[in-house]
Amino acid sequence: MSWGPEQQGQYGQQAYPGYQGYPGHQGYQGQPEYGQEDPGYWQPYAHPAPYEEQWPYVPEEPGTVSTAVPSAPAHDEPPAASAADSPDPGTSERADPAPEGRTGGRDRYFDTLRAVALVRVVTYHTFGWAWAGLVFPSMGVMFALAGTLMAKSLERAALKVVRSRMRRLLPPFWFWGFFVVLAMMIHGWMPGRQIVFWVVPVGDPPGNQWGMQAWEILWYLRTYLWFVLLSPLLLKIFRKAPIPVLLLSLVPIVVFQYGWQPSDDRLGSALTDLATYLFCWLLGFAHREGVLQRLKPAAVVLGSIAALAYGGWYAFAHQSEFGTYDLDENPLAQAFWSAGFVTPLMYFKAYYDVDFAWLARFKRLDRTVTVFNARAVTIYLWHEIALVLAVPLIDQFWKVPAFEKWLPLESQWFMFAVGWLLIWIAIPLFGWVEDVAARKRPRLLP
Repeated sequence: MSWGPEQQGQYGQQAYPGYQGYPGHQGYQGQPEYGQEDPGYWQPYAHPAPYEEQWPYVPEEPGTVSTAVPSAPAHDEPPAASAADSPDPGTSERADPAPEGRTGGRDRYFDTLRAVALVRVVTYHTFGWAWAGLVFPSMGVMFALAGTLMAKSLERAALKVVRSRMRRLLPPFWFWGFFVVLAMMIHGWMPGRQIVFWVVPVGDPPGNQWGMQAWEILWYLRTYLWFVLLSPLLLKIFRKAPIPVLLLSLVPIVVFQYGWQPSDDRLGSALTDLATYLFCWLLGFAHREGVLQRLKPAAVVLGSIAALAYGGWYAFAHQSEFGTYDLDENPLAQAFWSAGFVTPLMYFKAYYDVDFAWLARFKRLDRTVTVFNARAVTIYLWHEIALVLAVPLIDQFWKVPAFEKWLPLESQWFMFAVGWLLIWIAIPLFGWVEDVAARKRPRLLP
């Protein structure tokens, strides 16, 4: 789904003028058809729903009752039941009374983190800024938030939880994939047996070069799905020795860098991505299980600084090896920088019980954060296509003299704005699929 220069008219730039390869995918230089002769591989950049929802948006099963972890300290989570505990705010469900001075509902702290992460994803894919991951490692944040909800959900039967997660994720993916696969076939792609990964993305789905900008983001869905499948076992292991297991979760990515390196295929891609974000996923467990708030602030600060220092040093010291200091091209640097960055964010929430309830005073901003969270899958899946379509759309603007004179048609910021306009159009057009997957009444906007 790439647009060559000859298709761009006077705009005269590629679909992503600042684009430097798929975020998080090591050393991508443009590859043949993925999943055929050369599977290709990239490592995540990075690409969330209320506090008690994961990103992708995966609320709880209808009719379930969420209970607090008995061993968690008092300020692990607010006792007020989140609206995310039920897929539909109208669902009858038992909730603990909200404490004085606190309103029930969504946890706006985590909601805001997800919204910022989504904005950063779209920004990175527009401008390709190598420093974006250093400022805000979106994927580390998203996997930590997803791990928090998964630990909460596993208070119920594991099989039921896994089935629920897959049900919430796959229908929006199938709906989006239908258009992408059909478009690639129209442009010459011949699917083979590997098309099964377009049904259940436990491996990177195949595609051709034309549609690469659309399907390359699917590494996240694949990694998320594997974390969901592995979480029942991971949580059991984590509960036996939380802190040692959390610290040892960084060992696999170190081994992959300095010792045994996974093969450059679907299995190797999955292993590398899992190792890169394993710490962040388990950090979500640590928040939910009440581990973080038992830690001393000094220990958290020192550990986070050490991880940031090592991750940053490795990124800049190995620029010649990876061609950039972009964390998304460097799994080891990504793992340690994300660990050092996300840990204080989760600890701040756990230790001080911050909820960003003040956000409700700014109705438009609060509404935007709500939409971002409730339509996170839609935004994530369709944002690349929106940015690609922004290029030929801007080409048409050149044909209008007034637009050519008064609009900054050559600016990437203008493409960024047009891309967001198309994303906001996609939300009511396609977001209702998330409601259907959640067994809720379809709505144009949440």
